[in-house]
Amino acid sequence: MAVEIPYRRELAFEYGRLEPVAPGLRRIIARNPSAFTFHGTGTYVVGEGRVAVIDPGPDDTDHIAALLDGLGNEQVSHILVTHTHTDHSPGAAPLKQATGAPTLGFGRHGSGRPEAAGQAAVQDGDLAFVPDRHLKDGDVVAGPGWTIEAVHTPGHTSNHLCFAWREAKALFSGDHVMGWSTSVITPPDGDMGDYMASLRRLLTRDDTVYWPTHGPAITDPKAHVEAFIAHRGERESQIITELAKAPATIADMVPVIYAGVDPRLYPAAARSSFAHLLHLHDEGRVRAEPAPTLDARWSLA
Repeated sequence: MAVEIPYRRELAFEYGRLEPVAPGLRRIIARNPSAFTFHGTGTYVVGEGRVAVIDPGPDDTDHIAALLDGLGNEQVSHILVTHTHTDHSPGAAPLKQATGAPTLGFGRHGSGRPEAAGQAAVQDGDLAFVPDRHLKDGDVVAGPGWTIEAVHTPGHTSNHLCFAWREAKALFSGDHVMGWSTSVITPPDGDMGDYMASLRRLLTRDDTVYWPTHGPAITDPKAHVEAFIAHRGERESQIITELAKAPATIADMVPVIYAGVDPRLYPAAARSSFAHLLHLHDEGRVRAEPAPTLDARWSLA
């Protein structure tokens, strides 16, 4: 790949401890490391005394207990959820039970793409989460010293929100933009066209730092987003190059396009390639036989 993504993977932390990471901001990382979560889910606490919690994480008793222990007598006034994958939203229910705070998010899994609702198995969708308050793009919640705006960024999931902390010019970017890895786009709920539009939208904002749910802060966010856009464009060019040789299935193309990648990640790479192909299909640049599915034979239009 010619595009150099400025990955950020250095992260000092201690499991089970709510730690300050910036003025007015703390984070505790769940012990759920994996190839998709890096070290685990980073749950953020914004403010002091009366606080907002962002992405309470998996349904992990130890993680929620450690978060509550770190908060002590502080009041949780809002529980904000970026999206409904099982490493982000299930912890909202036990946290709400313990604190009485309402849950806030865009909507249930698939709510941004109704035709995909209920098709959660492809990437651990949390079908149980229903927010107490539905947030649409531009909605604002506030507490002492903090104002947080919802920024709808569909793509990774159709209900993905980023949260902009206005006073700090910081964006909690969920899984939309991460420093340690690119985001997996998994149809039918994930959509590459939406994802690219959401990336381009971030370039119009003036955020100075991103705090992803997984991995360290991104301190040069526009350069990072520009690299992601270029990377996706390059990936689509690779697909076009392969199809220019001959019609092919995704299974044919993945080992070539993702040469050097651990073969255990090929299923995720296949889903991402499928997302790219659906985007190209929507643009009229490729066709599929017999239909645009994961197992179809693809060719140039």
